[in-house]
Amino acid sequence: MTEHEQQPRAQAAVERYFEAWNAGEPGAVAKAVAGAFAEEVTYTDPLADVAGHEGLAAVIAGAHEQFPGFVFRPLGDVDGHHDIARFGWELVSVVDGAAPVAGFDVVRLAEDGRIRSVLGFLDRVPEV
Repeated sequence: MTEHEQQPRAQAAVERYFEAWNAGEPGAVAKAVAGAFAEEVTYTDPLADVAGHEGLAAVIAGAHEQFPGFVFRPLGDVDGHHDIARFGWELVSVVDGAAPVAGFDVVRLAEDGRIRSVLGFLDRVPEV
């Protein structure tokens, strides 16, 4: 696949990533995680280091518990080459638009287009 052909594939994978992170109910999260991430997915950021669908679904549930009424949205464009993509994101309040958390992730795609690994970085976090 050429780099030009890879960009829509990476964009689609990142869209599914946000669908999973923004799914609300546990059943919806599990379904979205299965659609967006390979079964052997690894997810590592400063606050979590998990593997598999169940581990990632638990991290997503924890984010929703900590930030009820917030959604994840992309910041900027997806940049990708080969089977790797990077993108920025922020966590936004649906009530007032406040975005206390932001970061960027680097993902590696599996052959089927699902994400097989995530390396996350936090650029903005609320003070505790």
